[in-house]
Amino acid sequence: MTSNLPPLMTGHWLLKRNQSAEDRTWINADVALAWLTKRCQENPPFERDDGKAAYCTLDEKLEYAADALPRGVDVSWVHYTRSQTMVSLSVVCCPNHFHPAIPCPLPPS
Repeated sequence: MTSNLPPLMTGHWLLKRNQSAEDRTWINADVALAWLTKRCQENPPFERDDGKAAYCTLDEKLEYAADALPRGVDVSWVHYTRSQTMVSLSVVCCPNHFHPAIPCPLPPS
């Protein structure tokens, strides 16, 4: 629960209380989408030298997330940067459909 590594199940992020923050707790999916967009743009995925897509586009990710989050479905984006650093971004719904016994770590702002 104290590791910085992403958990195997997104709902288990709710157990990582030491990584919760009020500025990352929202009730509006648009604010969560803006957070995902900003973090992805700050740490863009690497681009292949041969011009083929290594990952789906940011627009495709946002389209899926905009559909999923209002329905209570968690969203996780994971990619490697050009420097081979792994970036893991997750927005976890709370209460969580798959882990209803795990309480929300913070009230939404």
